Amino acid sequence: MVDRPSDPYGQDRQRDVYTAGMFADRPPELPVRYERLREAALEAMSDEAAAYVAGGAGGEATMAANRRSFDDWRIVPRLLRDVTERDLHVDLLGRTFDVPFALAPLGVQTIVHEEGELATARAAGDLNVPMCLSSVASHRMEEVAEALGETPKWFQLYWSSERAIMESFVERAESAGFDAIVLTVDVPILGWRERDIERAYLPTLAGEGLANYLSDPAFREGLDGPPEEYPDAAVQHFIDVFGNPALDWDDLEDLCGMTDLPVVVKGLLHPADAAEAVARGVDAVAVSNHGGRQVDGSIGALEALPGIVERIEGRVPVTLDSGIRRGSDVIKALALGADAVMVGRPFACGLAIAGEAGVHEVLTNLRADLDVTLSNVGRPSVADLDRSLLVRTEEL
Repeated sequence: MVDRPSDPYGQDRQRDVYTAGMFADRPPELPVRYERLREAALEAMSDEAAAYVAGGAGGEATMAANRRSFDDWRIVPRLLRDVTERDLHVDLLGRTFDVPFALAPLGVQTIVHEEGELATARAAGDLNVPMCLSSVASHRMEEVAEALGETPKWFQLYWSSERAIMESFVERAESAGFDAIVLTVDVPILGWRERDIERAYLPTLAGEGLANYLSDPAFREGLDGPPEEYPDAAVQHFIDVFGNPALDWDDLEDLCGMTDLPVVVKGLLHPADAAEAVARGVDAVAVSNHGGRQVDGSIGALEALPGIVERIEGRVPVTLDSGIRRGSDVIKALALGADAVMVGRPFACGLAIAGEAGVHEVLTNLRADLDVTLSNVGRPSVADLDRSLLVRTEEL
């Protein structure tokens, strides 16, 4: 018997879908299979937006590695175990998550759907699925925090070359009620993204995704006039101050001492880097290759996870993103030592197709899939998942 049984998400979802389909001729409005969901989403977006969301760095070998690394592990179910009640809860950085996954910090969401992050936040808030908001959001962090309500929320920080802007973002995130600062460190400069370069398309240059910057007092102080009156000058200023290729370990340590919020460092793939981050004071490590969008030919995120978990030795939580598509992916990542995962492209697909309702349906399905898979592998709680559940494909 589990300590904190979750609702029977999987059984409830299956009952609702089958009942609506069989007796009311109402099949699911969105494709359930990720492959079809992605296809429908790409059709719903402009060609430029579709390339931006779906693409990766270079020849996209890293994106392929992310998926291949999940295929490299197979689940070995254990049966005849009581799984009547399941527990999907995880405790992370002082908050309890109803599910062991959160929404990854996907930027410029208005190129996907006109309501962007607000639609996503409302869906996440309704389901109490945690969300990480990108610095490069199309709506101000304060608006998104309000839409999320009491749902756990993290703010993803790109460290600006203008320190005052970075400090202002941290202060605003604290005031808005975010629970953690997630410093993304794998974008010293923007990756070589062939799909976007072929189209000469970068949405921030059209003013998309700049809400946090245009509303920020430190950013506005660097302008000769209000961005509302001089939008082109504001975009140019953003180009000048976005990111900081000089960022180093001392800066990370500085951030940890700057805020009372937990600090998560996101984008690490090497165990030595993870160990250094812990030594510098971070509260969690996020294993990620930016969804394959930064370095072509990089190691898959799941490939990097076991080595980092082993090196960290439980001193801080470890999360993983890049490549999560289904409940079985979540199971594998948790079994290999992740405390939670982040999901990105699937919810973006739902957003593109049907806005808030689309995000809601994708998250509902992922939660149900996870619950069903957890029961069918013989583990009543996500806390029971460990390496013994898996075998490498090459060992079969």
